[in-house]
Amino acid sequence: MTQFPFVTVLVAALLCASRLNPQDDDYARQVAQERRQAESEAPQLAEVLGLRPGVAVADIGTGGGAMAMVLGRLVGSGRVYATDVTQRSLTTAREYAKKEGLTNITVIEGGAASTNLPNACCEALFLRNVYHHVTEPAAFNKSLYATAKPGARLAIIDAPPGNGSELPSGVPANRGGHGVPATVVIDELTAAGFVHVRTIQEWPPGDKYPTVFLALFEKK
Repeated sequence: MTQFPFVTVLVAALLCASRLNPQDDDYARQVAQERRQAESEAPQLAEVLGLRPGVAVADIGTGGGAMAMVLGRLVGSGRVYATDVTQRSLTTAREYAKKEGLTNITVIEGGAASTNLPNACCEALFLRNVYHHVTEPAAFNKSLYATAKPGARLAIIDAPPGNGSELPSGVPANRGGHGVPATVVIDELTAAGFVHVRTIQEWPPGDKYPTVFLALFEKK
């Protein structure tokens, strides 16, 4: 299994810049935690998506950008498109790529109904813990389909709603709470034109919290 270097400079910079604000300290710790998780999960995700040097992959809803950075090293001469809807995440991801010396990371502001990425730009796309926050799934999934090249793979990594959990603001009621059932993901993505390949019910394999699933799709 390939190992990737841990982020140190970025986290140190975030901590030094935020000594007077405990909330920013918390954010820096979150960035570091996301990197540790990305280091562990990336090789398995790369295998599922068929990633290799030279391909283009979209990390939609990148958050702090940890997974995008790890995959940026993996695809080498390829490209990682990292999108998010919050300015804080976009700024962090851009600084992250700069600190790591990665020139193959393109950070783009996403939208509620669109990836805002070029048509047919990617051989692979994924959303990690993001899909259950999508408020306009029909339009957004149409945009996902346009973003994907023919033959591209799409992975939706998410979890079903917990009992009694609160529905995120603005999302369709069929989510049933904070999360999304795998059956709903499959129905909505196939309606957009993707072909469902398989669902991995325990993601990442061997994880101690096996409620997370990965639904894999392909654009024929």
